[in-house]
Amino acid sequence: MSESVKKVVLAYSGGLDTSVILRWLQDTYNCEVVTFTADLGQGEDVEPAREKAKMLGIKEVYVEDLREEFVRDYVFPMFRANALYEGCYLLGTSIARPLISKRQIEIAAETGADAVSHGATGKGNDQVRFELSYYALQPDIKIIAPWREWDLTSRTKLIEFAEQHQIPIAKDKRGEAPFSVDANLLHSSSEGKVLEDPWDAPEEYVFQRTVSPEQAPDKATSIEIDFEHGDPVAIDGERLSPASLLTKLNELGGANGIGRLDMVENRFVGMKNRGVYETPGGTIMHHAHRAMESLTLDRGMAHLKDEMMPRYAELIYNGFWFSPEREMMQQAIDFSQRNVTGTVRMKLYKGNVTCTGRKAERSLYSEDIVTFEEGSGTYDHKDAAGFIKLNALRLRLNKMLQG
Repeated sequence: MSESVKKVVLAYSGGLDTSVILRWLQDTYNCEVVTFTADLGQGEDVEPAREKAKMLGIKEVYVEDLREEFVRDYVFPMFRANALYEGCYLLGTSIARPLISKRQIEIAAETGADAVSHGATGKGNDQVRFELSYYALQPDIKIIAPWREWDLTSRTKLIEFAEQHQIPIAKDKRGEAPFSVDANLLHSSSEGKVLEDPWDAPEEYVFQRTVSPEQAPDKATSIEIDFEHGDPVAIDGERLSPASLLTKLNELGGANGIGRLDMVENRFVGMKNRGVYETPGGTIMHHAHRAMESLTLDRGMAHLKDEMMPRYAELIYNGFWFSPEREMMQQAIDFSQRNVTGTVRMKLYKGNVTCTGRKAERSLYSEDIVTFEEGSGTYDHKDAAGFIKLNALRLRLNKMLQG
């Protein structure tokens, strides 16, 4: 221990790890602990965390429903960019960390805390995401990362510590979990243990949010999604709040086996990792948004966005949500969405998402120009000859110089 700490705000789930961390912080730093539990739509009741924190002697306990803020201010802006890390990952875990970090820093200010703490391990990306966000929001904040300090290096040691300090452990939590899970309203992530060999296919019990495509209905589901300025606002004409809309898309996608992903990704800390993800609603939203953009986005703008996207996605994956370059790119992305307003019709069928129709008042698509029949005078076929010759000039010169 290199620094004295008076009060620390702990990102607290109520599970074994963070309950041990809570007591370890008190013993190691002789400090007061404030717990913060965020409901991001992980699908579990967060109220037991409040009762457990109080039982462990915590006086200042924060339990907050952040689902609307999470989708509105984090998920939707990211989806305007069509962000995919390494071509396929919709960044469900990555995008949750900045919001948790922001509230921890705010709570630290409210309670007079001089430190924050998290339960991320020293091997993963989350430690980076949390701490980059902390420093970006509060440059002089003290950060305590127990997994990089203590000697409780196994689940057995954690359980022994809990028993020694009368920390209750549910019976179903005493055994070794077959894999670790992280979840929020956007996705669920499964990794480790039985999933560590990338050659072994994940068993069906790994999947929590989606039926297998083979077991999905034999009849397709058709839905319409309305967009305004790049964000989905309604399903089949029913206007919904951001969190309610994503919840509905999750139900529709999960029932149709949509959104499963098994990938080996490159972690920011340097190693490769195999993850099994389920993002049913997000997958539908991603494809629908691209379909809406195909009608309303200028070619140059669309192609520039696609060039920016891998860099934008990498920034989020690596934990730089609050970086000036991400904010700069977000302004450009949001500018591009001014006319991305209209309706997309999607067909959901056995793991597949297909656009079957799109319409927009400010569509850049013109049937009159694109038709094979005689259209308006806006496009003259004869103009194409000069266009082609100018574009061929360097090719012709290059061939002539070669002899």
